[in-house]
Amino acid sequence: MKYDYLIVGSGLYGAVCAHELTKRGFRCLVVEKRSHVGGNVYTEEIEGINVHKYGAHIFHTSDKKIWDYINGFAEFNNYINSPVARYRNELYNLPFNMNTFTKLWPDVFTPEDAKRRIDEEKKKGFCEKPSNLKEQAISLIGETIYKKLIEGYTEKQWGKKCEELPAFIIKRLPVRFTFDNNYFNDRYQGIPIGGYTPIIEKMLEGAEVRTDCDYFDCKEELDALAERIIYTGPIDRYFNFAFGALEYRSVRFETEILDMESYQGNAVVNYTEAAVPYTRIIEHKHFEFGTQKKTVISREYSSEWVLGEEPYYPVNDAKNTLLYEKYKTLADAEKRVVFGGRLGAYKYYDMHVVIAEALKTVAALTNEK
Repeated sequence: MKYDYLIVGSGLYGAVCAHELTKRGFRCLVVEKRSHVGGNVYTEEIEGINVHKYGAHIFHTSDKKIWDYINGFAEFNNYINSPVARYRNELYNLPFNMNTFTKLWPDVFTPEDAKRRIDEEKKKGFCEKPSNLKEQAISLIGETIYKKLIEGYTEKQWGKKCEELPAFIIKRLPVRFTFDNNYFNDRYQGIPIGGYTPIIEKMLEGAEVRTDCDYFDCKEELDALAERIIYTGPIDRYFNFAFGALEYRSVRFETEILDMESYQGNAVVNYTEAAVPYTRIIEHKHFEFGTQKKTVISREYSSEWVLGEEPYYPVNDAKNTLLYEKYKTLADAEKRVVFGGRLGAYKYYDMHVVIAEALKTVAALTNEK
């Protein structure tokens, strides 16, 4: 059978493209190397709890058009992301706000008190031209918050000391002088009731889907089946690493079923002390206000990415940006192939941006304005 489009990858970008193209009457074949659809937004049910297998995904946006679009596939609850940070035996609210400041400093009660304290610390550690992440962070927020809530967590995430990381990684730090623990500023926020997998499955209705199908195992055969290709895998892999491999950070998960109603009382707890090997613990039931008798937690370990492992976060430093531009030049010359999504564009995208980019791609492919 001949298809109009071959879509490589069934994550959110590929699924939106498949849905929109199928809706317009195009025949789509979606191939997915994993045994399930959904990419990293895949959720699976364990003990009646929708577990985010590849890390927590909280949908948030201020774009009503995108919010209405995703709500066309599922009903969303009113979950508000309010993570907690644990440093040794201390717990702090995130993002940095008055709840954080009043616990850090016993003499802070008002926004003016907090501003005074932070300004005092910023002056002590001020650096006019920060040369690394440590200097940048202390110049922005002071020593206390840096040591307790930034240093250890950042070093675990990147696998390097903060003195070895470039200053541009932290261009700004969110500071709120209100008692507001809502992590996002977006107007719309929530978790789909029933998880993300049913959303992807609805998006893929009408398209042919092949799981356990690695595109590169039969690339020539698959390419011959379609007029156009939408590729959502790693852009450097498509070109057989012609200029070398782009860098990523990867994540390893340890998921555990516990015979208790609640382990930590919150969906997300970050562990900011360097001595704790994992970066955070996710307790999945709290995303959907679960009342199950058991609970499921996932410890997340940030790790160096090597070929063969799942790439998660692109390392968008100067070296990798230049390398990506070389691959993008090759990609732009591919007349049949569109590169998109987190891996195809070598860019970290929030979910609402992925949807917007996929909709733009389909509009361009179908000559719509």
